[in-house]
Amino acid sequence: MSDAGSAARDPASVDVSAYGAWLFDMDGVLTKTADVHAAAWKEAFDAFLLEEGKRTGATYAPFDVGSDYQRYVDGEPRADGVRNFLAARGISLPEGNDDDPPDARSVAGVGNRKNQLVVEVMKTKGVAVYDGAVVLVKELRRRGIKVAVVSASENTQAALSAAGIEDLFDARVDGLVVKQLHLAGKPAPDSFLEGAKMLGVAAENAVVIEDALAGVEAGRAGHFALVVGVDNHDAAGVHAYADALHEHGANVVVRDLREVMGESPH
Repeated sequence: MSDAGSAARDPASVDVSAYGAWLFDMDGVLTKTADVHAAAWKEAFDAFLLEEGKRTGATYAPFDVGSDYQRYVDGEPRADGVRNFLAARGISLPEGNDDDPPDARSVAGVGNRKNQLVVEVMKTKGVAVYDGAVVLVKELRRRGIKVAVVSASENTQAALSAAGIEDLFDARVDGLVVKQLHLAGKPAPDSFLEGAKMLGVAAENAVVIEDALAGVEAGRAGHFALVVGVDNHDAAGVHAYADALHEHGANVVVRDLREVMGESPH
């Protein structure tokens, strides 16, 4: 970490103009879609485990949104999330093909079922944003600082469009780019490094903003100047997840991204 990043423990001390680029995760940072993804994973996995149990006679613990989402799928490319979770249940599936139907007994099939569920929610309910994140992005743009969105989701463009913020970013690294370039998923720093490359800014002069533990680990592994953790998990006055974000590599942890500019969200 650079000295600027290491010293920035107090959100009010962050000089937002000191960095050449800011890289934003999407789910849980820009958009309120983390819960949508978690619910979709649960529905897809639980349906699969039920059918697998009928096929094998085994009993499988259902997907736990509170623990399994963070541990196995948050921030990961879709196929990796399927592999991670099912491996934890002692299940290995054939890879399948990208166009496998959502009921196919394959990694692609389970992933396509989850994706189908997410798309249905976005179409029917739209996508909400975190106001503080949008305020920060617009302020960075006003100052002429480059911004990018970096997400493992293959629906990133659709989600940003549904949220009305697609045009706010200079670059986008999404699940499609990750697949095309064969980038490793978080906690590997590959996707963030690709975002910095797209913006023409070195990691040592760029900021990563993440809500996932694997994401802040990726920022640290990529030697980014500053890693900002967003805590959307703890209740007011509770700091367990904030502490975990710090432990995994966040220099600064905030509940609302306006705090990095020294502003109160209220």
